[in-house]
Amino acid sequence: MSKKLLILFGGSSEERLVSVASAQNLATHLPEAELVFISPSGSITPVSPTELARHANPFTTQFIPSASPVAGRIESALSLYKDYTFILALHGTEGEDGSLQKILETHKISYTGTNSKASAAAFDKKKTKDVAQTIHLPLTADLLLSNPGSQEDQKKLRDFFKSYKKIVLKPVANGSSVGLFIIEEEKQLNEAMAKFTAATGTYLAECFLEGREITVGVREHLDGHLSALPCSEVRVNKGRQFDYEGKYLGSGVQELTPAPISPEVATECQRLAMAIHKAIGCEGYSRTDMILTDRGPVLLEINTLPGLSKASFIPQQLVANGENLKSFFLEQVQLAEKRLAKN
Repeated sequence: MSKKLLILFGGSSEERLVSVASAQNLATHLPEAELVFISPSGSITPVSPTELARHANPFTTQFIPSASPVAGRIESALSLYKDYTFILALHGTEGEDGSLQKILETHKISYTGTNSKASAAAFDKKKTKDVAQTIHLPLTADLLLSNPGSQEDQKKLRDFFKSYKKIVLKPVANGSSVGLFIIEEEKQLNEAMAKFTAATGTYLAECFLEGREITVGVREHLDGHLSALPCSEVRVNKGRQFDYEGKYLGSGVQELTPAPISPEVATECQRLAMAIHKAIGCEGYSRTDMILTDRGPVLLEINTLPGLSKASFIPQQLVANGENLKSFFLEQVQLAEKRLAKN
């Protein structure tokens, strides 16, 4: 590792609060790293470790740095950080849709995680499923709604609901805990559709799968081989769902790492996670969500920059594997620098 480290966090996405919590945790494990915050407006501000650590309730309270911005947008700030490797602690749109990665690639700056092209593919849940289909991974039935506020799409959605009786509605390109609906009654369907307007982005409707919610981290090693981390299980209390409150505030949700499943089933889940990571072209690390049914695991989606807060799954899985976030990210940094040297 030859470069200085920089943890980049914040942003304008709906998961920017999660990003602050991830940065707080990363900063405790990598105190040598500098911290740079992207505001919702896009301005770039260096932050001291003390100020970030003092920020309370990151999942519910906006972080506002005390210093003045050094640039109005990321492109204008990159000349200040040419000799750094960026540790990306962003989540949601600008962190995971490939746009930031493209900027860093253009400026020849090393960064952790997946390249711009694979990030864009993985962030689109329908594209992920299309790739998975080509390698015959198990999937659930779905319906793409390109304009869910329109009468045409709402009729398709009603027909889809009638066919499957219980469905999940989620944005095609956003964090899975934001804008999520689980629908099993006509009233819930009407309430969800009433929220859709002409400006609503593309949604994916899926047949609800009965089973256990499993998520698995995958990581790349310096020699190029992939390995899977221990599986985690999410148990949601009756009447609740794995939405933002459940995922980040622990409301009505229990997370078990390692998941209480047999070694054979765990291996099956890990194989699925590694298969989609490889098929999409992910680099560094990822986390794949699936439903464990009676017939085995069924793919839901893949996350290229999953949460890294103390309570997040990747840190949980590293601990279960006898590792810590520092050693994991020092290897990720080496991978990032190695990739840049190759290109």
